[in-house]
Amino acid sequence: MQAVISAAFPVFGLIFLGYVCARRAWLGDSALDALNRFVVYLALPAVLFQSMAQITWAELVNPGFLGAFGGGMAATFALSLLLDRTVRARLTDASIEGMGAAYPNAGFMGLPLCLVAFGPASVPAVVVAMLLTATVLFAISIAIIETDLQATPNWRRTAGFVARALIRNPLVVSPFVGMAVAAAGFALPAPVLHFTTLLGGAASPCALVAIGMFLAQSAGAAKAPRIASTVGRLVGLKLVFQPAITAFLAFRVFDLPAIWAHSALLLSALPIGTGPFMLAQLYGREAAVASRAILISTVLSVVTVSLLIGWFSR
Repeated sequence: MQAVISAAFPVFGLIFLGYVCARRAWLGDSALDALNRFVVYLALPAVLFQSMAQITWAELVNPGFLGAFGGGMAATFALSLLLDRTVRARLTDASIEGMGAAYPNAGFMGLPLCLVAFGPASVPAVVVAMLLTATVLFAISIAIIETDLQATPNWRRTAGFVARALIRNPLVVSPFVGMAVAAAGFALPAPVLHFTTLLGGAASPCALVAIGMFLAQSAGAAKAPRIASTVGRLVGLKLVFQPAITAFLAFRVFDLPAIWAHSALLLSALPIGTGPFMLAQLYGREAAVASRAILISTVLSVVTVSLLIGWFSR
């Protein structure tokens, strides 16, 4: 219980604080957008750049982790796509919902939680998980959507759109810049290191408060029967199916060190991130399903993630 309180309470406490701030309107109507932009464009990129600039390629590349975490994510996305296509005809909506079922909140919630639970040694695993979700899963979802929306699929146009979307994402660019610095053999000068440390230190608390504020705004989403059924399926796949598959791969199939295996399981068990909601808004699709699934999965993860942390402590 002490381990659960020490690791989980600060994380969920900050989320709850953000929720209260939004409900009480303490920070104003534009606070969520400003805070979210600060985290995405400044604070988290600083953390990712600094982390990648200070580790070696051998520390970052772990085929077993790629197989365990990536395999769990791929299996969840595929199963959601299959289940959705049995009842709905539009592949665009199925792709967005499949992304929701397999998209863990690795950046906003995974990084602070892993730092508290496992320490700085878990950062490489978090970065790999973020890259898999923000590049591979995001790109696959966009490619499916673009293909579905075009009367005559144009793979060159689709590939160009996906590439531009990834290049403009600072959470994708910053770790690659850091890896380039590390590959070149450059050590970060002390002023740069202090700058990124100071800026990156704001990433975790601001990200968690932003999650809470987003959940407060999502609490009023529609509750139609079809939406409730879809949300239940997505939450079940995200909080139960994906961590179960990842655990099997991490502990039974691949010979992973404990820090990588535990990080893979914890990251896969995180609630749904904001990526599916952003994608739904980008393509003008129904965002109520995504926002409701994020809300419910985050609330339920207070229990599921706490149980995992308690199991890790044993």
